[in-house]
Amino acid sequence: MNIRKAKIEDLDEITAIEATCFPASEAATRESFEGRLLIYPNYFWILEEEGKDGNKKIVSFVNGMATDSPNLSDEMYENPYLHNPEGKWQMIFGVNTLPAYRKRGYAGKLINELIEDARAGKRKGVVLTCKDTLVLYYSKFGFKNEGVSESTHGGVVWYEMRLIF
Repeated sequence: MNIRKAKIEDLDEITAIEATCFPASEAATRESFEGRLLIYPNYFWILEEEGKDGNKKIVSFVNGMATDSPNLSDEMYENPYLHNPEGKWQMIFGVNTLPAYRKRGYAGKLINELIEDARAGKRKGVVLTCKDTLVLYYSKFGFKNEGVSESTHGGVVWYEMRLIF
């Protein structure tokens, strides 16, 4: 197992994993990921495993951006230029783990890595949105549920979760 930051060469693999983990209406597009990877590749935390063939394979990743805005807006998903490397808040856009690799703690390792990077970057905290079924999961990392988000991404009800340092 290896945790690293993303590279533009990871684009196709990341896009495929996202399409596996999220319904089409919620999944980021290849174009969206390309913009993110070109503007802020260091805001992708990737977990790789070595396969039986000796090649490394991405099995889980977390991505987001930094901003001064305290709330995650739908516009942030599509406009990579809203990223501010000096931003006060670390946003999480997605937490993805291939189904065959779930229940191994991989997503948690990446979330903890992101949290530590955000602390080291002197951020105020981390913000994400999630469905009601994941509120308890994220609360285990110290996130507090702030109620229904203004996000309408994918036509779904999202809950805004915040971890303040």
